[in-house]
Amino acid sequence: MALYKELHSKGLNIIGVSLDKDAKAWKDAIAKDKLTWNHVSNLKFWDEPIAAQYKVQSIPATFILDASGNVVAQDLRGAELRAKILELLAK
Repeated sequence: MALYKELHSKGLNIIGVSLDKDAKAWKDAIAKDKLTWNHVSNLKFWDEPIAAQYKVQSIPATFILDASGNVVAQDLRGAELRAKILELLAK
C-alpha cells in the first residue's frame, strides 16, 4: 500500500483481482485494509476468468504490465517490485 501511495501520482495503477466467494467478506477486507485502488471479482474462487487468463496457480500472484498491457514481470516482491515499477515509470 505504501508503494501505491508513493507512486500512484507518477502513473502506478493497481487492479486487485479477488478469488473470494463471499461478496461481503471481500468488501469488508478491502475496507478494513483501506485499499484505495480498483478491485474486481466474479466471486468464483479458482474459477475466476481473469485468474485463468493469467494462469494463476497460487495466491498472492503479482503481474506487472507495461503501458501496452504486456506482462513484463510477475511475482516480484519488496525491492525487486519497487525497482521494476520505477524502471517502467521512468520510460
